[in-house]
Amino acid sequence: MIRARGAFAAAALSLLLQLPATAAGLDNRQHIHIVGSSTAFPIVSAAAERIARDSGSGTPVVESTGTGGGLKLFCGGIGLNTPDIAMASRRMKESEREACARNHVNDVREIKIGYDGIVFASAKGAAQFHLTMDDIYRALARELPAADGTGGFVANPYVNWHDVDAQLPDLPIRVLGPPPTSGTRDILVERVLQEGCLHVPEMRALRGRDPAVFLQRCRALREDGAFVDAGENDARLVRKLLTDPDAVAILGYNFLDRNRDRLQAASIDGINPEFELIESGVYPLSRPLFIYVKSRHINLVTGLDAFVAELTSPRTSGPDGWLIDQGLIPLTAADLEMQQAR
Repeated sequence: MIRARGAFAAAALSLLLQLPATAAGLDNRQHIHIVGSSTAFPIVSAAAERIARDSGSGTPVVESTGTGGGLKLFCGGIGLNTPDIAMASRRMKESEREACARNHVNDVREIKIGYDGIVFASAKGAAQFHLTMDDIYRALARELPAADGTGGFVANPYVNWHDVDAQLPDLPIRVLGPPPTSGTRDILVERVLQEGCLHVPEMRALRGRDPAVFLQRCRALREDGAFVDAGENDARLVRKLLTDPDAVAILGYNFLDRNRDRLQAASIDGINPEFELIESGVYPLSRPLFIYVKSRHINLVTGLDAFVAELTSPRTSGPDGWLIDQGLIPLTAADLEMQQAR
């Protein structure tokens, strides 16, 4: 019996030692835990390091999981084994709010921290692109309406940008884009492809007949190699572009801004992705950046409230804040006033 108990204890100890190191001490962690958007990641990471240095507090742990992946973790429950903050490059979906509610994640604070723009970038010196929403839809949609007018669909036949529009470069369609967990992917399919769909008479007619099928058709991306799921790491995308000058990558504006010497961006509907045009919303692919904060964790994690206050302060993320140097496009005066009122 004693030998059996000893063997059981040894086995239990062996199993414990095999657990991931990140699981150790979750119930009594002292640091702030932040997950989410790969677009917001470099901005919030820079803020976490500087705020910790200036305040003398522990540095928050920031993980790039993508907006969807981060909100899934965030809404997984309450307690120190779950994140305190989720970064998002889009507003939380109703389905995500419902998941939070099911897991008793209530009193979630939604805070807009600034703006970013989605850009279609290529290596500097490569062919220049001037794209429309219609071009992007025709290049990236999995299926297109059949040309015979029967109302059917065919696999996307375009292999070259020049085939989509004679004014586009004579290059193969190869777009490196975000995965399904990314907020950038959500905006790509919900705003870009869907907007492009509305330029096609057959798709407008389909929306009138069957809105659900219309959305399904519009939002389906190619899987034949023209669109490549390149993961959440935008820094890796930059490196891939430098080794593949014929490719186009879908990135956040802050990555373009920090690589101006190596990258160039396409215009969208005749508008270039510039700071002021993204801030004002004139650029068609501008978008807000958010953080979501668990109010109930303020009493669990030391310094959480102070960190959020500093991150959203005018000196950090305001019109003259130092996060502008990290690629953040700040809130407008009207946004700040609304945020303070909330």
